[in-house]
This record gives sequence, structure tokens and C-alpha cells, in this order.
Amino acid sequence: MTTSSAPRLSLDGIGKIFGTLRALDGVSMDVARGSVHGLLGENGAGKSTLLRILSGVMEPTGGIVSVDGVRVAGHGPLGARRAGIAMIHQELQHVPELTVAQNMFLGRPLRMAGGLLVDRRAQERAARAALAPLDASIDPAARINTLKVAQRQIVEIARALMEDARIIAMDEPTSSLTPAEFDRLAILIRDLAARGVSIIYVSHKMDEVFRVCDRATILRDGRKVADVALAETTEAEVVSRMVGRELAQAEHKGFATDAVALDVENLSRGTAVRGASFQLRRGEVLGISGLVGAGRTELLRLVAGVDRPDGGTIRVDGRPLALGNPRKAIRAGLGLLPEERKRDGIVARRSIRSNIALSSMKRFSRAGFVRRRALAAESLKLMRDMNLRPLDVERPIGQFSGGNQQKAIIGRWIAAGARILLFDEPTRGIDVGAKAEIYALIERLAAEGRSMIVVSSELPEILRVSDRVLVMREGAVAGILERDAISEEAIVALAVPQSASAPSHSSRSGH
Repeated sequence: MTTSSAPRLSLDGIGKIFGTLRALDGVSMDVARGSVHGLLGENGAGKSTLLRILSGVMEPTGGIVSVDGVRVAGHGPLGARRAGIAMIHQELQHVPELTVAQNMFLGRPLRMAGGLLVDRRAQERAARAALAPLDASIDPAARINTLKVAQRQIVEIARALMEDARIIAMDEPTSSLTPAEFDRLAILIRDLAARGVSIIYVSHKMDEVFRVCDRATILRDGRKVADVALAETTEAEVVSRMVGRELAQAEHKGFATDAVALDVENLSRGTAVRGASFQLRRGEVLGISGLVGAGRTELLRLVAGVDRPDGGTIRVDGRPLALGNPRKAIRAGLGLLPEERKRDGIVARRSIRSNIALSSMKRFSRAGFVRRRALAAESLKLMRDMNLRPLDVERPIGQFSGGNQQKAIIGRWIAAGARILLFDEPTRGIDVGAKAEIYALIERLAAEGRSMIVVSSELPEILRVSDRVLVMREGAVAGILERDAISEEAIVALAVPQSASAPSHSSRSGH
């Protein structure tokens, strides 16, 4: 790795105040040349504010930003780019209808002689040359919305390198990537570091941080609590510093009864879901695992009535459920926490009170008028029950952390009387402290007799919360593992397509 004693980036005493809130309090951080530096902390710790200051989107209240020993003052986004600072956002900043090359030259197009017309061919040649060392298969003339997320990230990195970026900050870069795509990104990050580029890596996934980063700065409540060499510490020590306490490694507790809450038979939709059958018991948490594209989300959407199946039956407490009808699914006691929380789960600008009431407005209405006091009282009670912070029912839900947003959506379904909760990636983009709270909440709901299906790409999460695990492969149920048979190895053996000569793996039926 190409490092030297002089820091590539130096942040000295960075502060930021919003009204009475001190979001950052004298944060200092050095990033070495050619290093991969983690920026860690719970949601609300100040990571996003620090990145906004670094990228010039926001001015600090105090402190100094320096690149290669040169102070960058009042720089703004354009000044940040000129200083060699680039930002790869969690939600990639592209114009979907434009080509790869057009996106790479957005705001600074190459023009033909005379300066009026854009030279598209020259842009495509330059884009192809920039992409070649990273991924030569990406066509600069293709519309960017036809690319996979991993490829779009590479386009952003290539654009940054075209602008001579010396520092690239990556905010949750793997939130939408498969494990194989993360493997390729990890290699690319190491290659960039070997070329002298400094990477700031923000992620809630500790295994990734320890794999790609050399050092990390840990923030808590807007203050720096530690700089650590990751080779000299452990995940548990880092998490403890992030949250300010030891996170207990809770053992799984089961509350499943023999009563069947949900009975799904031969549910199908094209090739995405093929003849899926399973039962969910009262008080049970059924994990659904499998590779990306195996049909996990598609199955959950069919059960929730969001999509209409080609065939099959669903029974709730023994009564048939109308298929492809989300209103009737809600009336039957089903509630879906969607995979894309920000897009499908919340109305970001509306208050948390309004978001909690979305699925149960009839309860709080009389003669066509909303009983605001009753709604506010119920929302406040649910917020307290779920330890939702800050305790402000009128605050827009978009201003809450991801973990608190997720708890608010769960509160919505509890307010609506849901007895069967369908979680799709419940802790995606959520920090370790909030994850522990979500797991405890799932356990509490099971103890109350509610039943849950949890789809997750994280095997440790599946192992932690599940009473049984349904494994999908290529749209079909590959097997259902009882609690005493659940292991990462058993799940992977069922999830990965087997060659004709490979021995088959058996598992117990879900019925």
C-alpha cells in the first residue's frame, strides 16, 4: 500500500451547529495517502454531516479542512472537486435517461470547435478510457439506468478519477450489492489505494470495514471517541466504542406455538416464484434466505397482496385470503415492511404521527374528520413502547435515523392491529445499536403472539432471529430448516444451485 507520513487529508477541529443542536464538536481526523480509512458510528453520530462538509455541500461552524497540507476554505462542491475530493453517495447521483458518458461529463461537457455543440464521440472515447482499468465491459453509450448498481458505482469512481480525485469518500457503498459484487468492489478499492488514492469508507457492516480498511475514526454524538488500527482491535471493541456500551450477544429465544397463523400452498408467479408452500405458526419467526434473485422479495410481496400470483392459495387463521389485494391482506392482519424503506415505506416529509396512522386512519376518524388528539396520543404511546427517538410526534419521519424509521413502520402495523408482520431486509442501512433494538423488538412481538417472516441477505441475522429458515433457490423452496438444523453451511448448501453430479442436501419439511 502506498502510504507516507504526511496525511493526504487532514480535518482539524471540525464543528457544526444547527440552531441549538451541536452536530459535530471539534472532530479531527487524518487520512494517510493510499489508505482506506473507515468512518464509523451509529446513525446520528455525525458521519453524514462530516461528509457533507468534506464534499463542500455544507460549511463548518469551525475547523480546518486541508488536502496535502493546503487549506481548503469556503470551497463549496466545485472547490472540493478542484481540491481532489470526490463523493460516492449511497443513493447514486445519476440522470437515469442519459448515457454513461453523458453522466460522467455532467456539468463539464466536451464541446466541438466553436464551443456550441457537445462532442459526444469525444466524451465516449474519454469515458471508455477512464472505465477500461475498472470495468472494460461497461459501454459508455449505454443508458445508465440499464446498468447494475455495482456498475453504476464504478461509473462514479471512474468519473472521480477523471477529475483527478485524490480522496474518494464512499457512503454505504454496498447497501444494494450482492456478496460477489462486494468482493469485486473490495479488490477495486485496494487497487485504487495502491495507486495512491485515499478512500474514506462509511459502512455499518463491520465485516466489510475490517476487510477493506486500514484504520478507522469512530464518532459518537458528534464527537470523535477513537482512532483505531483495525488490525489491532476487534469488532466487539469497535462496536462498544460506537455505542458507548457493550452489546450483549443475545441468544435466540423461541415463542412459536403449534397453531398455524398463515398457510401458503403452491404460490406461483411466472419464474420468480414457483410453487411455494409453507406454514407460519403463531409466535414464530420464519427466516427466508437465498441468493439475490432467488425470489425472496417476490414471495413476500405475493403474500402481502402487493403482486397478484398466477396460482396458489393463502389462508390466514384457516380462512382463505383474497390474492393480489393489499387492502384485504391488511384487514386480515398482515403488514409489510418493504425492502426499499425510503421509497415504499414512508412519506418522508410527513410527521411521524401521520406515518404511523397511514394504515389505520379509520380508527382515528369520525364523520370524516381525523381525531388528532387520539392519533397523537396513540403515536406517542407507540414511540415510547419502541424507544423511538427523539420523542416528537410532529417531526417529519425523514429526519429520523433509519432504525427509528423502521420502528415507526412497525408501530404503524401494530396500530393497525397486524398479527402477521412481513419484514424485507429489516436492518439494511441500520447501525449495530439499532440492529440490536430491532432484534429485541422482533423477539418481543413474537412473545406477544405475533408471527413474523424475515427476509434477510445477512446470514448472521437469519441465524439470530429465526425459529425456522425457508431457503429459496431459483424461485422455488429448496428446503426448510428447523431450529436445531440451522447453520450458515446448511443454508448455503440449499441456496446454491447444485450440479447434476453433486449430492443432494436434505432438509426437513416446513409442515
